[in-house]
Amino acid sequence: MKTSVFLYPWDVVGDPAAPARIADLGVRQVTLAAAYHSTRALTPRHPRHRVVTAEYAAVLYPPDPARWAGHPVRPHPAGDWAPGDAYGEAAESLAAAGLDVHSWVVLAHSSRLGAEHPDTSVVNAYGDRYPWAPCVARPAVAAYLVELAAEAAVRPGASGVELESCGWYGFAHLHAHDKTGGVALGDAAQYLMSLCFCAVCRAGYAGLGGDPDQLADTVRRALAPGWATGSTEAGWTAVEKLLGADLAALAADWRGGVARTLQESAVAAVRAEARPGFQVLLHADPAPYRTGANAGVDPAHILRVADGVVLPCSAGAAEAMLGPFADHRDDTSVLAANLGVVRGMGGDPGGLAGNAARAKALGATELRLYHAGLASDADLAAVGSALREVSRLG
Repeated sequence: MKTSVFLYPWDVVGDPAAPARIADLGVRQVTLAAAYHSTRALTPRHPRHRVVTAEYAAVLYPPDPARWAGHPVRPHPAGDWAPGDAYGEAAESLAAAGLDVHSWVVLAHSSRLGAEHPDTSVVNAYGDRYPWAPCVARPAVAAYLVELAAEAAVRPGASGVELESCGWYGFAHLHAHDKTGGVALGDAAQYLMSLCFCAVCRAGYAGLGGDPDQLADTVRRALAPGWATGSTEAGWTAVEKLLGADLAALAADWRGGVARTLQESAVAAVRAEARPGFQVLLHADPAPYRTGANAGVDPAHILRVADGVVLPCSAGAAEAMLGPFADHRDDTSVLAANLGVVRGMGGDPGGLAGNAARAKALGATELRLYHAGLASDADLAAVGSALREVSRLG
């Protein structure tokens, strides 16, 4: 199975040994960050540093001023954690080691965007703004994300892209010093907390014949018991129970239409910029109502739009993730199973061979491994051993 590992440019730039170390794992491809959110990352083998702090969401290459002229929202170049064309420098080094390079582009997740342009953010039913979650229904936001997808994807040396957060973002953030775990929120409550009630979304609900005030009030009443006891309800059936079938359908219709338009537009923009054969994949979840890095999609729709999907398949999720897509794929569709291989972050490098075999049996055509730059030496050794076994799967 074709396997790619995720990397940041700072894992490679300044470390001459990094490209060969990655190639020696037995992978054919690297998925290299070109546009990424703020983060704090360990670099356990780098000769010059051990911790990289990316202070804000940024592009890891010099953005084209002419492209962004006239855009009210535009990307920021990285600071000293990835100066200049860090992406390009890393991509060139990786290619010289015989590795295929694909861009990794994070779209609808940017705290800096929310800080600089507060009116771009998702607003929940209580009126709280989520500065990390741009509302993709807003025309300026959608235009920015589509332009960012095209520019960040088609970098020199890249032969494909993976678009992360290409859809709705919401309540969950994994923010530094996050203090939101005191009351458990199940899958359904997370969705209700992610519904947007900004002016554009309220108009969208009304345009479909709904009453946005009624929807917001119903969301608050549905969530009220959980603030005292917590909530564990999950699945779309639970959402319908909490909102009622009609209001649940109203929210789904509005949000689904917005997400599909963004996904179609972003993929089309990348393809218009790229040469023929440039691969476009989306990080996705087969439940359309889900929000976050793996944006909820309609499997049948997205496999007609993109070349395939990257699916979170760790922790026993492979069957739930792969099954809905396997039912709709054709011979050219890519179903990439994303498996964690960093033990300290809940990954299972020792179980990689077995997990890969199971994913293949469920319809996966490729593997993605998160994350070669963050993994310990022991984790990487286990990955290399497992991939030698995986290579016999074909």
